[in-house]
Amino acid sequence: MNILVYGAGVQGSYLAHTLVRGCHDVTVLARGNRAEELEKEGLIIRHYLQRKTTVDPVRVIRTLEPDDAYDLIFVVMKYSDFGAVLPILADNDSRHIILVGNNMDTYAMRDYLSKPGQSPKQVAFGFQTTAGTRADGKVICIRGGHGQMVIGGLDGPVPFRSLLEQAFMRTKYKLTDHDQIDAWLKNHMVLVVPMNMVILFHGFQMKQVIRDDKRMRQLVAAMGEGFRVLDSLGYPLTPAGQASWITGYPRLIYWALKLFFALPVSRLIDGTAVELKALNEAFAEWRVRSDVPTPNWDALEAEWLTQS
Repeated sequence: MNILVYGAGVQGSYLAHTLVRGCHDVTVLARGNRAEELEKEGLIIRHYLQRKTTVDPVRVIRTLEPDDAYDLIFVVMKYSDFGAVLPILADNDSRHIILVGNNMDTYAMRDYLSKPGQSPKQVAFGFQTTAGTRADGKVICIRGGHGQMVIGGLDGPVPFRSLLEQAFMRTKYKLTDHDQIDAWLKNHMVLVVPMNMVILFHGFQMKQVIRDDKRMRQLVAAMGEGFRVLDSLGYPLTPAGQASWITGYPRLIYWALKLFFALPVSRLIDGTAVELKALNEAFAEWRVRSDVPTPNWDALEAEWLTQS
């Protein structure tokens, strides 16, 4: 298969690595120094937990032209970057697109890519459950197993599921279908935003995060408030157990997070203030629409915005 991975950060790099190992013709769209690194050194990934390094040659492009045709395009990037690439994707002739990453506007993005007069598109949404960072031209990837993506369509199953199965047939990568992917992504955002507010507030200094009992407690409480906002607006809480544990056992979650932040692996989590701001601004509209009070979320937001 001829596959494009649009984006060469941690997530896109690991996905490209998996697809290359699945014996496909993989192209990576990258720019600037990252494109030069890939062309010169190949796709270098340090698999942190597995204690190994892999190097894969990949074809690199810097722009997607309208007549460039791919069987699948995986767009793997920060939520704040999606808007800039939607017009490029809309003008391209490829039909099957998967937008991978945090996403608060799935329906609007799907509708934009499916406007009449454009090349017909089928759009799915996913989230790859890997993490990590980039350093010295290589990706440091944190993953369990061989990688996993939660994936779904907005109006039923992904219509090109057979193509996805073909793409990952020769790999051990796991595709987990979710019939409410929009709600899943919004629930995930409730976890991501408060946690990253606290982490970024302390400049990724995890020892400072652990010692900040006040904000750690606000973090857990803010997650609970976020789930209650979603519930009040009619969004399913999914996975249901996730929300019930956080709202029902906040002290246990507090200590679990402290333990996680104490682990060396927590220091490799890559987050950006730009994406966090975009996610938080989108959720602010829902907090206004909801009648659920969010004092802890509001307090974290105010402090983080003041500092940033």
